[in-house]
Amino acid sequence: MADNVLIVGIAGGSGSGKTTLTNRIIEQFPEQVTVIKHDNYYKAHDDLDYESRSRLNYDHPYAFDTDLMIEHLKELKAGHSIECPVYDYTVHNRSKDTLTIAPAKVIIVEGILIFENKELCDLMDIRIFVDTDSDLRIIRRIQRDVMERARSLESVINQYMETVKPMHEQFVEPSKKNANIIVPEGGYNKVAMQMIQNHIRSFLQEK
Repeated sequence: MADNVLIVGIAGGSGSGKTTLTNRIIEQFPEQVTVIKHDNYYKAHDDLDYESRSRLNYDHPYAFDTDLMIEHLKELKAGHSIECPVYDYTVHNRSKDTLTIAPAKVIIVEGILIFENKELCDLMDIRIFVDTDSDLRIIRRIQRDVMERARSLESVINQYMETVKPMHEQFVEPSKKNANIIVPEGGYNKVAMQMIQNHIRSFLQEK
């Protein structure tokens, strides 16, 4: 593992507060942190129509092109920029656009299932699992998907009951054992935030 790069994994259930935690870290170290999100690596399904795509299970490990993410993470770690795929939630498919992500001293890897894959896990120096009550997670998911992703309330609830909840129990929750740090409430946990920021600050000062 490259000594001059710190790779921080942030996992947890959908709506747990991963992105809030990530954003709090970025606020403290805006010039030294880059982020790569597992959600951007959902597989493309150009062969399926909208209705078929909307019925796919997006919470299973097979929904992601994790091999490509691992390849991109290795490139970032080596100091090279990547062209990250972009996922369009409104059409349930990968966009034709890509996002240029530049390397940095600290790389945050974020996603619900990033601790489920051993090869991906092994690339991380710190693995943080955001642990949040399921009731709060579904409320946050409803707010996000209805307001930001143009989904109906009924579709969000159906998806949660049919795939999100069972996949969380089958894959996400068991992956918690691969974490170094478990943080209740994510970015809203001020004590944990301070500890994480201090660790990153110490790493940056050493480099």
